[in-house]
Amino acid sequence: MKCFIGIDLGSTTTKAVVIDESRSVLGRGITNSRSNYDTAASIAKQEAMVAARFHLFREALAKGGALNGGLEDFIAQLERDFRLEQFLEQLADLEQVCGRNVANARFGDAAKGVAAALVEVFKRLREEAPTLFAPGAKRKSDFFRDIAGSRYLAVSEQVAKDAGLRYDMLLNVFDRSIIEVENRVYADAVKGHLLDALERTFVALPGTRKFAEKIRNPIQSVIDTALEETYVVGTGYGRARLPFSKEHIRSEILCHGLGAHVMYPSTATVLDIGGQDTKAIQVDKHGIVESFQMNDRCAAGCGRYLGYIADEMNMGLHELGPLAMKATKTVRINSTCTVFAGAELRDRLSLGEKREDIMAGLHRAIILRAMSILARSGGIRNEFTFTGGVAKNEAAVKALTGLVRENYGELTLNINPDSIYTGALGGATFAWRAVMEEGKAAEHREAA
Repeated sequence: MKCFIGIDLGSTTTKAVVIDESRSVLGRGITNSRSNYDTAASIAKQEAMVAARFHLFREALAKGGALNGGLEDFIAQLERDFRLEQFLEQLADLEQVCGRNVANARFGDAAKGVAAALVEVFKRLREEAPTLFAPGAKRKSDFFRDIAGSRYLAVSEQVAKDAGLRYDMLLNVFDRSIIEVENRVYADAVKGHLLDALERTFVALPGTRKFAEKIRNPIQSVIDTALEETYVVGTGYGRARLPFSKEHIRSEILCHGLGAHVMYPSTATVLDIGGQDTKAIQVDKHGIVESFQMNDRCAAGCGRYLGYIADEMNMGLHELGPLAMKATKTVRINSTCTVFAGAELRDRLSLGEKREDIMAGLHRAIILRAMSILARSGGIRNEFTFTGGVAKNEAAVKALTGLVRENYGELTLNINPDSIYTGALGGATFAWRAVMEEGKAAEHREAA
């Protein structure tokens, strides 16, 4: 099967989208960006390919009709079991690297105690792993470093206390080891993990065993189907570091404009607020960029600004929007400068303003800055599409909706739950065009 892939290397996350010859999206993948951009691109692409397999599983099983209405539950359980298999392999890898680093560290007489403590830590992590991927389990992140890191810190603190060891010794080992594991690509293990996950799913959903062969056969057929990386296009903040030739690189402005057009063909104006920058783009009816504006080198009003505010508030980034939605008024924020944001935030709190009201004001200030960029690009035309990670923030959406209505009247505002993949979707569409319309050879293999 021919696959066309777009990879968007952002400042905080790297995204990938896989489409087929009919330009249908097969899969999407995301990972946290790293200094090793080659690895980030490879992992995001692998995640998108895994998602494509699950898409094809769903189609094949639906066609066979063996699950009698239980298809979605089965696929959901299979994906949880697959993620568990992935996690356990990386956990075993991390244990091995930690053990090696203990041997090389200068812990003196405490070395044996640290090594024994690590054995106990990883034993407990393995035992609790299934609960992390159980139905209804909530995780703040799906990235291995975040999941393993938070649990390692919690478990190792108790183990160190019980063993009479200094907690910082176990932390030191983790910090020395996690980057090596995080930067590995486990592509060769995917097929094995899928098959192992299938057996776990049969145990978790015993009612499916009577259909075992009708389930195994189509899944095995999908696993055996080669997903050919026909053409890959890269874009994004770090595109200059992507492992592609220049012919396979497109600007993020072009990719976001085209990606928004693919999602919403009537798009005329695009606003993308990402981790590092804000882009206002005007496109024609074919998704071709007519004009654009970006913020300057300051990161004010972008995702990183919100991340800084979250740190100041000792909250998770995902908690800011829901908190702002509880506001009963909007506190005026005079600066969206990251340097001064903390001071103004503390000043407002000291004056007795409620946190939720301050958050509402911060979100409005961010959107006001975006509105200025939109005005410089040519204003807002119908239809208006909002993309980027900040588009998932309900308080930002509320502020944008209100300000657009105030300044431009009633317009169609498009927000897609997968809008963080807009740039990658545009890249995948450029890849499709390169082969299907321009007849370029499918010679790209560097990102494999």
